[in-house]
Amino acid sequence: MSTRNDLLDQGIERLRAATHLAEVQYLVVHTARGVVNADGATFVVREDDQCFYVDEDAASPLWQGQRFPLTECISGWAMLHREAAIVTDVKRDPRIPYEAYRPKFVRSLLMTPVAPADGEAIAAIGTYWSVVREATDDEVRGIALLADATMAAVERVGLDHAPFLPADWPT
Repeated sequence: MSTRNDLLDQGIERLRAATHLAEVQYLVVHTARGVVNADGATFVVREDDQCFYVDEDAASPLWQGQRFPLTECISGWAMLHREAAIVTDVKRDPRIPYEAYRPKFVRSLLMTPVAPADGEAIAAIGTYWSVVREATDDEVRGIALLADATMAAVERVGLDHAPFLPADWPT
C-alpha cells in the first residue's frame, strides 16, 4: 500500500516525464486527490481575467469546462495573491461565492497557485473535501510541492489552451 508521500513522489516523477499538457492536467488532479485524501481535485488555468476549470477528478461533477471571473473565484484569489487559500468551511469564508458551491459536495478546500518563482500564477490546483475540516500543514506542503512540479512541467510542455482533455484521459 502506498503512502501519501509515495503517491506525491510518484506523481512528481511522472510530471517530470510528461510530454503533453493533457498528461500534466491528468496527473495533477489524480495525484492531488490521492495525496491529501480529498473527495475531489481540479486543475484551473488562468486565461486573462478568467479562471478556466480544465480538469477534475471528483466524487461528483464540480466545474470542469466552466469559466469564472478571476476576481470572483477562490482559484482566482489564490492566483492573484500567489498563496494557498485554506478554506475550512465554504459557508463561512467571504472569498467563496457560496451560490456556486451550494449544489456541490464541497464543504472545505485547499486552493494552491501554480506560479513561476517570479511572475504571475498561471494556474491553481484545488482539492476539496465533503466535510468541514482544515487542511493540515503536511497537506499544504504536499500540494505546494505538486504545484512546483506542475509549473516545471507546464514550462516544459507549454500551456496551449486547446484542446484540454477530460479527466478520464488515460496515461
